[in-house]
Amino acid sequence: MSYRPPNSASIAPILDSVRFNSDGLIAAIAQSADDGAVLMLAWMNRAALAETIATGQACYFSRSRDTLWRKGETSGQRQKIVDIRLDCDSDAVLLIVDQTGVACHTGRRSCFYKSVGPDGLRDTEAPRIAPETLYAATGP
Repeated sequence: MSYRPPNSASIAPILDSVRFNSDGLIAAIAQSADDGAVLMLAWMNRAALAETIATGQACYFSRSRDTLWRKGETSGQRQKIVDIRLDCDSDAVLLIVDQTGVACHTGRRSCFYKSVGPDGLRDTEAPRIAPETLYAATGP
């Protein structure tokens, strides 16, 4: 299945239906189109969601840098949109993506690699690529 963005006149009404929180953000979950694995959770503001809808490439809002963050812009680990879905309350967005490389800035496929068990937390996956290799020039 290939993502087809809506026509430009349809984007504003879609954005108007979204329930951004008091900080103007919405939680965005990225899920692998290949196997359904949950890859990451990030935040989007209206501009990030609009760009994602219009371009078919994942764009998030970096709270720590207070700017748009185009996934893979510095690392090459891009997320191509397959489908975009809002939950029933329109206060969370699910991005079904074709992930290039790893999704996590730690070099793991998924950000959800810490498992809670009887002895506390354990890593379920080792990094597939060293973070310093991912961000050799710019940092995460």
